[in-house]
Amino acid sequence: MSRYLVTGCAGFIGSTLAESLLDDGAEVVGVDAFTDYYERRRKEAQVEAVRKHPAFRLVEHDLGAGALPDSLLEGVDGVFHLAARPGVRASWGAAFPAYLNDNLAATHAVVEASAARGVPMVFASSSSIYGDALAYPTSEDTRPAPISPYGVTKLASEHLIAAYSRDFGLKCTALRYFTVYGPRQRPDMAFQRIVEALAAGGRFEVYGDGTQSRDFTYVADAVAATIAAMDAGPSGRTYNVGGGSEATMRDVLALVEELSGRSLEVRYGERVAGDVRRTLADASSIRDELEWEPRFDLRSGLAAQLEAVGALAS
Repeated sequence: MSRYLVTGCAGFIGSTLAESLLDDGAEVVGVDAFTDYYERRRKEAQVEAVRKHPAFRLVEHDLGAGALPDSLLEGVDGVFHLAARPGVRASWGAAFPAYLNDNLAATHAVVEASAARGVPMVFASSSSIYGDALAYPTSEDTRPAPISPYGVTKLASEHLIAAYSRDFGLKCTALRYFTVYGPRQRPDMAFQRIVEALAAGGRFEVYGDGTQSRDFTYVADAVAATIAAMDAGPSGRTYNVGGGSEATMRDVLALVEELSGRSLEVRYGERVAGDVRRTLADASSIRDELEWEPRFDLRSGLAAQLEAVGALAS
């Protein structure tokens, strides 16, 4: 039986990954700091099911506070490092020190421990490192140019990993996720805000004019790519993980109304600092090298997210 350490295990992607690993017969040690980025009760609910599993152990720990306790990596075959403070819009100003702690310092602690023990890692990076990319679809060799402090911390973490790989033998595969959505999505993310607005019968505010587009990736596809990277990802390799479902926010809103059979009162506002105009992944490398393919298009993924909260039209 394999044993894995999953950091950020109470988060959106982390909790889904932990469930998938347990379903595959692995043991999971989960670490989460339960930061204040959003309500603890949501994270507790997300990890509730796996906490009951006999092969799961939860440790509440701030990874940015210093070295990892030795017990966390005891008998571990691999580390999935998903813990991070997310969100481009919230990463400016007085909040930046929290991003340094939860993203860069936390990654440093995990990297130090993994390199010292020779334990392979998969690191969850972000398409935010590209900023407003110079080419679409965007390939992994595109020059990074993040336009938010959050993106800067993710890129810095990638560089830190590269340094430890070069001089301390760290084995790590990095994944740049493109806008992951699905059940348990963070409450600040657009799809979850739309779903909650539908349930409340209220209004939904779009940041910008709605013509901005994203490459949307369903959470089960992101998790499958993450496990594939642990199983077969070469050390030092970086892969884009994109679902191939590019759509504007106006397209998304129309599809949600169609799937739910409900109408939303939509208000368009100002663009928020750090938001890019477009993302579109060139995911050919992970498709060719790890034989990963997204299984969910935007319609089926959104239907699953709406169904999870009882908002799918019957």
